[in-house]
This record gives sequence, structure tokens and C-alpha cells, in this order.
Amino acid sequence: MRLGRLQLTSIIVGGLLGLTGGLGLFTFVYADGASYLTNDPKACANCHVMNEQYDGWTRSSHHAVAVCNDCHTPHNFVGKWTIKSINGFNHSLAFTTGRFHEPIMATPLNRRVTENACRYCHADIVQAIDSSPHADAAMSCIRCHRNVGHLH
Repeated sequence: MRLGRLQLTSIIVGGLLGLTGGLGLFTFVYADGASYLTNDPKACANCHVMNEQYDGWTRSSHHAVAVCNDCHTPHNFVGKWTIKSINGFNHSLAFTTGRFHEPIMATPLNRRVTENACRYCHADIVQAIDSSPHADAAMSCIRCHRNVGHLH
């Protein structure tokens, strides 16, 4: 039996999609991907490069009132899952290829997200500081309060 060009193309595309989907599913299961869909801070320590941050968080002043997602994702549904998707992809790529900075460093996007989270939870204090005549336009919560979320 001779296959036509369309049938052969369909078989190749189907095979590639199946292979890609299978590898993706295997990687998701192997890396305990479902844990990243939760609010459990232990999920953030699945990779050894995050152990220091996780251990620091357990001893920090925010341990009793905030988990990783409270500080490292926006406080709305779309923003939270967009950032989690971006970070999930970037972390998976970096850790799979072994190309990540150690100690781990926040990207400019993640610094903005964390800064906004500080300002969200501490809006009254931040408003008072920002409206002060001595306030520097470039004031940053995370620059001065670097150890609040997890000790460095």
C-alpha cells in the first residue's frame, strides 16, 4: 500500500506531536509539576537552587503571614497565572539545561512583581512614605528590606 503525501505528512506531524506531548507529560510528572499549581512553599524548593530561599523564608518575619505566591505573583488571577507560566517555562529551561545563575537572582520583571506585592499589602505605610516631602522618587521596598521575605 502506498501512502499519499497528505497521509505521510499527517503521520509525521502526529508522531512529532505525540513525541512532544509525551516528553512534556513525562517532564511534568518527573518534575512534580502539579506541585507548582498549589500555594505550598515546599514546591518552590523542588530545585536545589531554591533551598536557601526556602530555608530563609521559614525563619523570616513573613513566614506566618505570606507564602511564595503572595510576594512573587500578582494579586489577580490572570497576572498570577501569567507570571507562574513565564517563570515555570524559564525555570524549567534553565534547570534542564543547567544554565542558571547561582545564587539564583530575580529578573527585572520578578523584582517589579515583588515590589508591587509589598506595596499592595502595605499600602497605608507605602502611601505615607511616598507622599513624604523627603521621599525619593526611586524608593524601593525590596532594596531596603531585602531580608524580609527570606533571609539572605
